[in-house]
Amino acid sequence: MKDFPPGRGHMYRILHSEASPGWGGQEMRILQETTEFTRRGYAMAIVCQPESGIGRQGAKEGKTLYRLRMRSCFDLQAVFQLRRLLQAQKIDLVHTHSSIDSWVAGLAAKSLRLPVVRSRHVSIPVKRYRNFNYNHLADRIIVNGEAMKRLLMQGGVKAEKIVSIPPGIDLTRFHPRIGGEKIRAEFALTGPVIGMIAMLRGSKGHTYFLQAARIVLQRYPEAHFLIVGDGVRRVRIQQEIEQLGLSRQVTMTGFRRDIPEILAALDLYVLSSLRETFPQTILQALAMRKPVVATDSGGVPEIIHPGATGLLVPPGDARALAEAILTLLADRGYAQRLACAGYELVRQEYTLERMIAKTEQVYRELLESS
Repeated sequence: MKDFPPGRGHMYRILHSEASPGWGGQEMRILQETTEFTRRGYAMAIVCQPESGIGRQGAKEGKTLYRLRMRSCFDLQAVFQLRRLLQAQKIDLVHTHSSIDSWVAGLAAKSLRLPVVRSRHVSIPVKRYRNFNYNHLADRIIVNGEAMKRLLMQGGVKAEKIVSIPPGIDLTRFHPRIGGEKIRAEFALTGPVIGMIAMLRGSKGHTYFLQAARIVLQRYPEAHFLIVGDGVRRVRIQQEIEQLGLSRQVTMTGFRRDIPEILAALDLYVLSSLRETFPQTILQALAMRKPVVATDSGGVPEIIHPGATGLLVPPGDARALAEAILTLLADRGYAQRLACAGYELVRQEYTLERMIAKTEQVYRELLESS
């Protein structure tokens, strides 16, 4: 068994758990948090599935990882294995993230009377008969916006346990000085470029993005659309592109790690989600000083104030999405004013430092009272 990394001085030992096998914004945020807390002197590690996106990327980044098969919410073998790990490594606090690991790690931690923080990353409503985990296994629940907080409260989760901590953007990585020439050359982009970065799944509304693209191209035939990301709907989206006759005007890039450079190449960022929590990609686009059109879903209105920091449209309305895109393509001055206002909002409210400081406050309150 690999030893937990040493913290500096008398700092605490914190274990993140993540049972999701995939890779996306949720997993990125966990790695980002472990990096930042390590810099602050904490001893950090992650327990994850044996074959998972966060395990692969975490290994590349040199994170301390414990691989544990977590088959279900009530995998008692995993609970007891994790309990032994918590004891052996003298863990002070457990931070859970997905449904399965929130049960497995929550039960293991509570059997040892350790404080538990749970992050809720998805916008699916919580049924009242399933809120036991939130009300009894978690001491604090971190959500990424007020919309998510209201959703949990509607499901019977105790308000006093919920803390809203929006994502924070690393402004040393996402900033307007980055150039997009390399990406434009790679994909031979010459006209206006409209892009969307998201997992390829139904809730992201790629169908409406493509329908809007067809409308926009009637007025701006030189425009090009980028779909960045991968996922279960990849083949279906490719078929839709072909059916709409957009094969020359729409490029699917697949999964990319050079997101700042991708954003730098765009003239306009679009998010067409049907359901959202608090999308980091909008914050990243604004940090790059890019104009944004997004759907009025979940926590998006907390970032995009219509006519101030971007434009909002109803989810599932391709015509409205197209009209908003056309508005910003036709009036570049207006688009840039929105982008500048959004940039200032991110600098003031949504920095990485602010997110980490708020999370550390949650940790400290629990650790110092346990």
